[in-house]
Amino acid sequence: MSLKKNYFFIKQCNVKHGFFTRLNGLSQKQYKSLNCSISNGDSKKKVSKNRFIAMKNLNIDKKKLILINQTHSSKVIRINKNNLNKNIEADGIITSLNNVVLGVLTADCAPIFIYDNKNKFVCNLHSGWKGSLNNISQKAIQLFDKYKIKRQNLTAIIGPCLCANNYEVDKKFQRKFINKDIRYTKFFRNKNKVKSYFNLRALINFQLSELGLKKIYNINRDTYSNENLFFSHRRTTHKQRKTTGRLINLISLT
Repeated sequence: MSLKKNYFFIKQCNVKHGFFTRLNGLSQKQYKSLNCSISNGDSKKKVSKNRFIAMKNLNIDKKKLILINQTHSSKVIRINKNNLNKNIEADGIITSLNNVVLGVLTADCAPIFIYDNKNKFVCNLHSGWKGSLNNISQKAIQLFDKYKIKRQNLTAIIGPCLCANNYEVDKKFQRKFINKDIRYTKFFRNKNKVKSYFNLRALINFQLSELGLKKIYNINRDTYSNENLFFSHRRTTHKQRKTTGRLINLISLT
C-alpha cells in the first residue's frame, strides 16, 4: 500500500487505479477539499475541477469518466459503447473499454476494484452494508465468469472504509446478516446487550475469498478516525453536521 500525492494504490497492481483522499482539491468548508460529489450542495464547478484533478494525478485525464447513480444496491452494469452516455443506476460497473475511467464515490462504504491479469476487464464496486449483505462482489464475479475470465486470474483491492471499532450497529442490523448466512456471525463483536460492532472489511474479504479469488489486497485505513484524509458520513452525523464530501475511487485499463 502506497500513498502518492493524494491517493492510495497498490504497487504490484498493473492497472491505473487510485483510492483518493480529501486532499489537494478546491472545495471549501465541510467539503474541503477534494470533494467529488455534486449531490451534497457543493459548487458543481469546483466538483468538476476536483474530478479532473484526480484523473490528472493518475494521468488518465484524456479518458471519459463514468460515474453512476449509486443506490446501495447489488446491481452491476457493463459499460459499453451503447450506454456510454446514459444515466445508470447501479452500485457496480465493469468494462473492457480502455478509453474510459470507472469511478465510485464513498464516505465510509467500501470501494472495491477487481480486474483480470490479462487487462481485459476492470470493475469498480460501491459496497456499503446493503451491497455487502446482498453480496455485490458475487454479482461482479459472475460477470467475469460470463466473459470467460477465470476467477484465479482476478485481483481485488478493497479501499478505505469504516472500520469495525467505529461501526456500531443494533441487533436488528446484525440479524439481517446472520439470517442471510450463519457464518456472518463472526463479523460482529458484542458491545453490550443492544449494540454490536460490525467488521465490513473482514466480511468483504471473506466473500471475495469464498468466490475463489486468491489475490486480495487492502488499503487498511479507517475513514472515520482519519478526518484529515477522508470524508465520513458517520463522523459527520455524530458531529451533528448536515453534510460532507465524497471521496472518488478510480480505475482504468492501461
